[in-house]
Amino acid sequence: MILIKSVLSLRLYLSDQKKKGLKTGFIPTMGALHQGHISLIDQSIANGDLTICSIFVNPTQFNDEKDFRQYPVTIDQDILMLEKAGCDVLFLPSVNEIYPHGFETETHYELGHVGSILEGAYRPGHFQGVCQVMEKLLKIVLPDQLYLGQKDYQQCKIITLLIQQMGFGEKVQVNICPTLRETDGLAMSSRNRRLSDDARQQADGIFQALTHLKNNLRPGLLNPMLEEAKSILLDKGFQIDYLAIAHADSLEIKEEYKNEEPLVALVAATHDGVRLIDNMILNR
Repeated sequence: MILIKSVLSLRLYLSDQKKKGLKTGFIPTMGALHQGHISLIDQSIANGDLTICSIFVNPTQFNDEKDFRQYPVTIDQDILMLEKAGCDVLFLPSVNEIYPHGFETETHYELGHVGSILEGAYRPGHFQGVCQVMEKLLKIVLPDQLYLGQKDYQQCKIITLLIQQMGFGEKVQVNICPTLRETDGLAMSSRNRRLSDDARQQADGIFQALTHLKNNLRPGLLNPMLEEAKSILLDKGFQIDYLAIAHADSLEIKEEYKNEEPLVALVAATHDGVRLIDNMILNR
């Protein structure tokens, strides 16, 4: 695996590879890698792509400075995992490489409804920061394929919208890959490392609540079923930011299920100061 830290070096390397006719697959991460990330690497390799992973903890997408400072950094372990997985290139830039002129930007990304609900409502500015760094990374790497994990369902929608707005829609194919889970159903996440032993014991409540929604979906009003699922989370000691059911494509929040439209349940909840998100497709 080649380790590249500068934007210029990566651009020169990728330019040479593309002249050879190689297709590129890109997996952007913030490090603290787990098997969920590695599954994206595996998918890129299986598709025959030159596989590029980036590790960059992006300051502009954290609306809580404490959350940014506490984000786990495990770079030595990450490198070993990527080498073992067969990743071709690790892009490991500094903040100055990505933001040579500072964080300020005149760009405001028009994200509409998808950017204002759920995570957009609870983390003001978060998706603006995500778009800011993703636009930079996409312009640096210019990938043919982009691999994202379904666990960040709303973010996947945001990034897909960004790619269209950038005019990259015909250049970059977005692959949203299934969420990998622990044996008790907890979605694999870098934040899981911060869970106390007690919180980890209770964290399966998120999967239980989502599974309850999936198993009990019926035509009619959705609120009674949502309240039952919230009770599962509360009994497990979670504080709930949101638990909602939305159209799986548009993310329009639904109060009633009338037909066979595709639905997704999305949740954000906190246990002992650690905020976890997850989702589950209910009927597709």
